[in-house]
Amino acid sequence: MIEAIKFWNEPNNLSHWDFEMDPEWREFAHMTTLAAQAVRDEAPHLTRVLGGISPIDERFINLLQGHGVLDHLDVVAVHGFPLDWNHWKIDEWPDKIALIEKISGKPVWVTEVGVSTFGADEVQVFGLKRTTELLLGRVDRVFWYSLLDLPPAWEATTRHKESEGSAYYRHFYLGLIDANGRPKPAVEHFNPGMGICQWFHFEDHRLDLAVDWLKRLGVKKLRTGLSWADFHRPNALDWFDRQMDALADFDLTITLCFTPPSRGKRPHHTSPAEVPEEFADFAAQMVRRYALDERQAIPRASGMVG
Repeated sequence: MIEAIKFWNEPNNLSHWDFEMDPEWREFAHMTTLAAQAVRDEAPHLTRVLGGISPIDERFINLLQGHGVLDHLDVVAVHGFPLDWNHWKIDEWPDKIALIEKISGKPVWVTEVGVSTFGADEVQVFGLKRTTELLLGRVDRVFWYSLLDLPPAWEATTRHKESEGSAYYRHFYLGLIDANGRPKPAVEHFNPGMGICQWFHFEDHRLDLAVDWLKRLGVKKLRTGLSWADFHRPNALDWFDRQMDALADFDLTITLCFTPPSRGKRPHHTSPAEVPEEFADFAAQMVRRYALDERQAIPRASGMVG
């Protein structure tokens, strides 16, 4: 069951939004506002969530408030990785949440929090236990990132790839299950009162493995995504249908993000859309198909990402 729609992923992260094309995030705000209105019109019962901000920056929230986008959202989401990337300590989590709650006037969800095993399994064990103590019960939704390690042959979704050094390679070790399907020590400390965030690539071979592990761990709340870029691949809806059917037993927060290169002002998934109404139309179609279960009413996508 879909309970929330999330608009974009880490919009203030330079790997996820082209700030050079949109330095004041006006186009992001406009695109998000249109999509949030479209979701409200289709399914007013769904919670509408701002794509998790990373870094947790009150100035960014103030900027979006000035553009009026928060008037169309119910929740502000934040992401934090203080043991891997952020310049603050894990015990600062409550203060970070309180700050964003105060500035935004909205409930805050932590839609990505995690610790890699890049250095040692023990670091992830400590991080999971401490995160659970600090966040579970403090906010309505906490999603641990992630269930599965990235396969080493894949790429992490960042702009600068290997040039980021060890910061890049940490992306590959954030799972509770390693790339060979083996559980890591932190699995023993996972509290199913916390949700999981797990992204699935197009036609991801790990889908069934992930569902099996989610059920074994007792997970009820799951955050994942439907990619606007993937929507423009051949057979996109076949894959979306398979993914959503496999995840039907979970309470889902669905993230909509990634510009099709053929629809962006630059040919890149971070680009502002040439026609922001197309993102709103994508959002409305996904809500009708998967939240309202009107699959037969939606025409199939055609063409490749350009």
